[in-house]
Amino acid sequence: MSRSTEILLALIGAALVLALAWAVPWLRFVMTIALAKGLAVLGILLLLRAGQVSFGHALYLAFAAYAVAFGASVVPETLVLLPLAALGAALLGLVVGLFVVRYREIFFGMLNLALSMVFYSVLEKFYAITHGTDGIRLPPTTFAGQTLSNEAQGWAMLVLALLLSLGFGALIRAYLASPMGQALAGIKTRETRLEFMGISGRRVLLAAYVLSALMAGCGGAVLAMTTRHVTPALAYWTASGELVFIAILGGAGSVFGPFLGAVAYELTRVYAAALVADAWQMILGLVLLLVILFAPGGLWGMGRALLARRRSA
Repeated sequence: MSRSTEILLALIGAALVLALAWAVPWLRFVMTIALAKGLAVLGILLLLRAGQVSFGHALYLAFAAYAVAFGASVVPETLVLLPLAALGAALLGLVVGLFVVRYREIFFGMLNLALSMVFYSVLEKFYAITHGTDGIRLPPTTFAGQTLSNEAQGWAMLVLALLLSLGFGALIRAYLASPMGQALAGIKTRETRLEFMGISGRRVLLAAYVLSALMAGCGGAVLAMTTRHVTPALAYWTASGELVFIAILGGAGSVFGPFLGAVAYELTRVYAAALVADAWQMILGLVLLLVILFAPGGLWGMGRALLARRRSA
């Protein structure tokens, strides 16, 4: 797919999100949450290019969310809190990455999961600081120094999430096409060849890992400022599993996959919970099962296949 076509599709997708949020006001919140999770899933896609799956990536999403929660009482400015929280998540990713990039496959995934659960336990047990499972309620934040109404703040967060999604989507596309991105694919196929060429597989994976933590941090910051309530559940293993679920649902063949999967996941969950409150998890499981059986490339792969058929017809 050409670059111009991808840019056009990205702009059409952004316009559709804004149109849905305008036509159905309550979807504005849902779309913002979906885009925030899509940013975290985009980081998982980056690791998947190296053949590695993080089952604990919610660690960085939760870390950034709590950084915003603690920082909002000191500096309640969205445009300050978000970069600081994302940078904090990236620094944490660097520290953790120096350890986990020495491992591959199931060991890589389970170590990430274990560290995420350690952070979850810390958030839950240190009640005096984190308020435990009650979580922390965020005060209203300003946007560019302005105190906005609830509706205006909702629109501001949606636009901010869209801009972050478009920006990181373009960045990851360029990154994957760069020598560093090509080296990531080399880790998946035959890492020994990279070593023979004088390229450190650990350094390549570490750079991708830190970048993925940065994107998860951006997603966590947006999530916290949108919901205005953070709890330890953000770091629980089910939260990480949800991100992997979205990655499979959307497809890892393109940067569009994570956001397409996140929007589909959130809409399915909302409507399934409204229609069948006691069995919405089963509906989500059935949706994932159908995607795995009939569309291994995810929703994005299925969409590309349909477009290819129309062109050849």
